[in-house]
Order: sequence, then C-alpha cells, then structure tokens
Amino acid sequence: MKISVVTISFNQVGYLKQCIDSVLDQDYNDIEYIIVDPGSTDGSRELIESYGDRIIKIFEPDSGPANGLNNGFRIATGDIFYFINSDDYVYPGAFKYAANIFKNSKKIDVLLAAGHRVDAQGKINKTFYPSSISKYSYVYGAVTLFQQGMFFSSRAFKQVGGFNEANRTCWDGELLLDFMTSAASFKRSMKKVGAFRIYLESITGSQRFAEKYKTDKERLFKSVYGKNHKKRTIISYYYRAFKIIGDPLYTVKHLLGNSL
Repeated sequence: MKISVVTISFNQVGYLKQCIDSVLDQDYNDIEYIIVDPGSTDGSRELIESYGDRIIKIFEPDSGPANGLNNGFRIATGDIFYFINSDDYVYPGAFKYAANIFKNSKKIDVLLAAGHRVDAQGKINKTFYPSSISKYSYVYGAVTLFQQGMFFSSRAFKQVGGFNEANRTCWDGELLLDFMTSAASFKRSMKKVGAFRIYLESITGSQRFAEKYKTDKERLFKSVYGKNHKKRTIISYYYRAFKIIGDPLYTVKHLLGNSL
C-alpha cells in the first residue's frame, strides 16, 4: 500500500531537515512525499530542492494551511494519507507499522496512534495516547488525540471533501470530526509514531490564534448539537468522567506514560 505524505512548510528551515529525513529514511519503500511551500525566504526551498526527485514540490501561494494540505493531497496517489508539519517528525518504523495495520484490518478508514510532545531542542516533555472518541465527546473537549499519529485512507479523505479551508486553527480536528460524521471506521493504537514540537514561535505555543480557535470550536460544537456550547453541563462532566473511568486502556497508558 502506497503512503502519500504531505508537509506544509513556511520559513521553518531550522527544523525542516529533521522532518524531511524522518520521512525519507523510513524502512518502507512505497512512499510518496509532497512538500507544499507557499513562499519561504529563509532557505527552506533550497533545502527542499536539494533532495531532488525524492520530493514532489508545490511552490505556489495558498490561502492557508488547510488549503496547502488540500493542494498536496489533490495530487497524491497513495492508498493511505498522512501529513506532518515541517517542525515535527516521524519515528523510525512508523509507516511500516501503519501500513501493516491497514493491510491486516478488514475495514479501517482512520488509524489514531500515540506520540510525544517535544520542545525546541527535541526533549520529550509529554506523551499523548489516543482516547476513545465520538463526535459528541470530541466537541465537548473530552478526548485526547495526537495529530502526528493520524493516518487515513485516501477514500475517506475524498469522501468528506478534504480539509475545510476556512478553518485556520483546528483544520485537523475538523477533518477528524468529518470522518466521524461520515461513519468512518476507526482503529486506535498506543504505539508512539512521532513527535509534535511546541515552542514559543509555533502556532500552538504562541497562542496567537486563541480567539479564532475558540470561534472554530464553537462552530464545530453547533454543527453536532445544533446549538451553542454551554460549559459545566451534566453532559460535559459525563464525557470527561467517561474518558477516565470508561476507557481504562487510555487511563493506564496516560498515567504510566507520563510518570516515567
């Protein structure tokens, strides 16, 4: 099964090589790697070019991250889709592991795996394991997910129409919600497959889109429940309690994984 990987990159030359090498050095041969760069000026494009035809390049302006990802996956030809940001990286063996799960499962549209959060220097400071999910618990914020551990079939991606390009803060979360709404088949794994880097200048670390993120999350809530989100309701407490009590695999992994 071919895996198509898309990386969106903009002026991240300090981290980009580690990201690229983590993809191209995988012990899995059937990989298609697409990098989308809308106009870096820090040497990123020269670095990408240095890899020659090992990388498919899209060097054109886009309207934002979701648009860039859609542009990449629009030309992708793989059976399995995966995306990794230019300041994050994949662990050795991750793609072979994911491909085997898709091959050996009778029906799977989305794989949710685990991974680490690291700082600017790559030091691990937290482990994320995927909890059980539903579209209801998701919009209540009662799930734990790891974007860098998400693999999905090209069929499922095309069925939901890709990323919502108007979403500038949680396009990955909205895609996941779209998968759930379309009744996609999920499988989760506690295997750690990659690292998510958070630092002062990153989107998550800077919190510069905090207000827009709140607006996007409210919109997603309303799309599921048909009404605005009210905090501290019985339902919200139920989903948070179920995450801990009703999902012992997640709870044990979460407690042990972050106590080491």
